[in-house]
Amino acid sequence: MLYLSETDIDSLLLEDIRYGDLTTRALGIGASTGIMTFSLRQPGIVSGLDAAARVLQRLDLRVRKSGADGTQGSEQEVILTAHGSAERLHQGWKVAQNLLEWCSGVAQATHGLVALAQSINPEMQIACTRKNIPGTKTLALGAAIDGGGIVHRSGTADTVLLFANHRRFCTDPGDWRQHVLTLRRAAPDRLIVVEADNEREAMDAMIAGPDVVQLDKFSPDAVRRMVAFGRSDAPHCRLAAAGGINIDNIEEYAGTGIALAVTSSPYYSQPADIQVRLTPA
Repeated sequence: MLYLSETDIDSLLLEDIRYGDLTTRALGIGASTGIMTFSLRQPGIVSGLDAAARVLQRLDLRVRKSGADGTQGSEQEVILTAHGSAERLHQGWKVAQNLLEWCSGVAQATHGLVALAQSINPEMQIACTRKNIPGTKTLALGAAIDGGGIVHRSGTADTVLLFANHRRFCTDPGDWRQHVLTLRRAAPDRLIVVEADNEREAMDAMIAGPDVVQLDKFSPDAVRRMVAFGRSDAPHCRLAAAGGINIDNIEEYAGTGIALAVTSSPYYSQPADIQVRLTPA
């Protein structure tokens, strides 16, 4: 589980309930005691459960988790229950539901990509990027992990990744050997990853000896050619495919023999459908 601070939890709540729940206040029902349950309308991977539970606990509600992040939930399964005042239950309701629906949707989408890819190439990994919806990075990366994916790059200080936008500032943008040498000297404890925008760049980059060459927006046929070139001319260099990879084409990329696909598509997937029911206790 990735770490959410108390400030993160408070920020999630403050987006929705800073001024209380007008409807509950107007009805005069806030002091009543109640129970709130969260259940899955369809089966799928559960994610965001720990965060949702912490949101409700922050409101002094008594919380019980019946599921676990990263596990397969069944249809109509109750995964979270909260007890307390009607005022606090209504304050936590939508924040917790939104967390569960969005995170579980990302996790399920990631799971689908992983399952399809590995049905063709059991060694293939799905790495989710830092190109997440603004403000959701920790939740997004956690959900991707819950779905069986890995983190591609959590931030610019996480790994060395050379883009064309970097190379244009160098004396000779096309001198791949010098770029790799410079990066190895400056960051000897890190993998050196470089991105290529076309096949000529990819071949030059592989020969220069980085650890990984990332193929940006290459077609499956182009990836297949680069895999073959790498096996013969740069066997120690690994390849990753990135750009435009999603559930509709992951099988084609898996069939190229490449071992890593980099994507942000799960972040924009259909949220899960979580039913919430509040009743007096």
